[in-house]
Amino acid sequence: MLLTKDILDEKDKHLRNKNIDVEFPLSDKEKKLIDDMLEHLYLSQIPDKAEKLCLRPGMGLAAPQVGINKKFFVICYEKSEGKFENYVLVNPKIISHSEEMIYSEGGEGCLSVNREVEGIVPRYARITVTGYDQDGNPVKYRVREELSIAFQHEIDHLNGILFYDHIDPKDPYKNSEYMRSI
Repeated sequence: MLLTKDILDEKDKHLRNKNIDVEFPLSDKEKKLIDDMLEHLYLSQIPDKAEKLCLRPGMGLAAPQVGINKKFFVICYEKSEGKFENYVLVNPKIISHSEEMIYSEGGEGCLSVNREVEGIVPRYARITVTGYDQDGNPVKYRVREELSIAFQHEIDHLNGILFYDHIDPKDPYKNSEYMRSI
């Protein structure tokens, strides 16, 4: 199982490295890592388990955050109370997006950033993403709102970008009047 100590801190240069496409088939080690990442995210969203294991709540995790500079990420999304949906995306690409921009009203967080960061992160309200699942099968997702933010956040990790790179340090709430908060 992945623990909090296994997730790289924002100061670690591996988070800014260039990441490479994954080649199929995935190794057993890569498949186990994906399962461990999903387990970590799931347990982090169950309050009593998260407290017992000292896990910060999170819904997404990208390979670079655990020191693997390859292009894949996982999301464990709570669709409704206690009902989770898992996403595994390998070599993802955003193929279309809405014109509408949104931001998370409470701000974005990241399991690699252990501090509060003030400001808004402009994101597309809806995106369509293609890629592969862990078995190499093509997948295509059209996601919106919170899931759209999560997918974009994780894809940023695959490109060496942290969420606060999108925040204008001189005006952290710049252009918020042109976006919808969720």
